[in-house]
Amino acid sequence: MSFLDILILLAPIFFVIVLGWFAGRFGSYDAKSAKGVSTLVTKYALPAHFIASILTTSRSAFLTQIPLMIALIIGIVGFYIVILLVCKFIFKYDLTNSSVFSLNSAQPTFAFMGIPVLGSLFGANEVAIPIAVTGIVVNAMLDPLAIIIATVGESSKKQDNENESFWKMTGKSILHGLSEPLAAAPLISIILVLFGVSLPELGDKMLEQLGSTTSGVALFAVGVTVGIRNIKLSLPAFGIALLKVAVQPALMYLIALAVGLPADQITKAVLLVAFPGSAVAAMIATRFEKQEEETASAFVISAILSLISLPIIIALTA
Repeated sequence: MSFLDILILLAPIFFVIVLGWFAGRFGSYDAKSAKGVSTLVTKYALPAHFIASILTTSRSAFLTQIPLMIALIIGIVGFYIVILLVCKFIFKYDLTNSSVFSLNSAQPTFAFMGIPVLGSLFGANEVAIPIAVTGIVVNAMLDPLAIIIATVGESSKKQDNENESFWKMTGKSILHGLSEPLAAAPLISIILVLFGVSLPELGDKMLEQLGSTTSGVALFAVGVTVGIRNIKLSLPAFGIALLKVAVQPALMYLIALAVGLPADQITKAVLLVAFPGSAVAAMIATRFEKQEEETASAFVISAILSLISLPIIIALTA
């Protein structure tokens, strides 16, 4: 595939993102209405697409995705842990700041860009399970771990007897992650597939009536989210953005080779972590009131840099 072919492939995707940016930048959307668009994607359209795609997949087809899941766990959760340790022991960040910085460096916006970008390369049905697996890794593993560590950092400062016990806090964080539709929908669907349950044709058509809206609305939501935010050009913001769109994909490529993934799954694994930083991770920074401007700016900067990095990564791996 030539570089020109890749640009032509990505042109409709970036067009919708830019359209969303104009809508957010020039007042058609504010933070509240932008959140509504994101909610449509993350809580309804994408979970519906996951359920329809996974429950029309055979058990044997899902089992072939296990090596990819292992690679994603190492490349996302493992990457978060490495950056966390570097922030804590080399740059001397406190535990909460280390967790927030690392989460924003490791979590991709797979939910919004996965289907349109990977679907353009492999077909929407071919990438539903890899994207669903990424949802489980991020929402059921990465986010709870980051929240737990950040909360431990906060609690260690307060030394308050009213603080929740570590195990209670851990349980609540994991249950919250599992309750998110982006984790619950694929996880339940995968369990049903392993037990041989399939979705009848009528059910598939009903769910895809909503799920088919995912690509366009998700890309528009990315643009709107970027458009309503202001950029603060700081070293931490650039650091997070570069870790996200350059360092993590390079490491994922090496991890995928080490795990022994076939060529098409290497491309999927690398692209799944190469997408811009996640708005959800930036929201977690706001929750802890740590690096709010830096993480919001990093989201915007990584989205802009991805206009350059994604075509290069596709040219090198596809």
